[in-house]
Amino acid sequence: MTGATNRASRDRTLRLAFVSAVVSLVAVFAAVGSTIPLFNIHRAEDGFTNADISLTVVDAAPTRPAWLASVASSQTVMLGLAVGAIASGALVQFGPWPRDLIYVVVISVLLLTVLLIAISPETVTRAPGGWRSLRPSVHVPARVRRLLPVAAAVFLATWATGAFYQAFVPALIADQLHTNNSLILGLVFAAYMGPSALGAPLAGRFTPAAAQRIGMTAFLAGWVGLITAITTGALPLFFAASVTAGAAQGIAISAATRGLLFGSALPDRAPTFSVVYLLSYSSATIPSLVSARLANVYSLRHIALGYGGLALLCTLFTVVGARNPRPDTPSTVS
Repeated sequence: MTGATNRASRDRTLRLAFVSAVVSLVAVFAAVGSTIPLFNIHRAEDGFTNADISLTVVDAAPTRPAWLASVASSQTVMLGLAVGAIASGALVQFGPWPRDLIYVVVISVLLLTVLLIAISPETVTRAPGGWRSLRPSVHVPARVRRLLPVAAAVFLATWATGAFYQAFVPALIADQLHTNNSLILGLVFAAYMGPSALGAPLAGRFTPAAAQRIGMTAFLAGWVGLITAITTGALPLFFAASVTAGAAQGIAISAATRGLLFGSALPDRAPTFSVVYLLSYSSATIPSLVSARLANVYSLRHIALGYGGLALLCTLFTVVGARNPRPDTPSTVS
């Protein structure tokens, strides 16, 4: 009975750690997403340009369902951004102190996450070498290294699109889709980010390669709808295309992450996620830097076409090159 009691107690503490980690990730990225409905205020009142704006856990997861760890680690970013954008849009549109209230809310939520983390159990055994552990370790196990180029293409297209939404969609909504409603802006941004968390579990129904092909093909279809909506000024179509692209990116990103985590042991995970996030944030920032320069020369419609072209190239590369991990490959890391 003692062993069963200990296992039950450990399961409860790990569930707390998992919930705390997920809430913390959502809260952090909600803080990021909360700034997006304010962009048009900054453009109108502070003289910001589009170019200015464009420059701005797994160990505790349950073993079943198997896709939960990759979904939680890859999609809390998108969910947090969506929650932050909607909450901020509503407060900016209907609440007092439109430039300040959201930051009070965000700080309160972040303080709550600090408390949750403080009372959560550690998931690894303490050992000497804490300072050495701070040295960056960026690599993936040799058994999944051949999956990395296609995963990079998935991260490039999807995270670049997320940065496009963050930097340019506020101006598109105001200038081309003809509305200044901050809640609408938050909802449009959330229409892309939120469905990502809903689409992600669907990836578990397919092999990683098939899910990446399906996800990226649907993602490209979403981009076709986005460009059509921008050209015609059709806000409902923009919403629908955003939902399509968002759900599709959830499928593709989760499948790519699941492939890279295939057969991973505990020491593999931190270096693998270092690679995932290095690729992801580079995919968001580098196109943003380029488009920030081009925004002074080209219209938002032309910038959108450029991002759509990037999505096309990455989709073609994924459809041709997607592979499944090999279960019989040795798990050495090099």
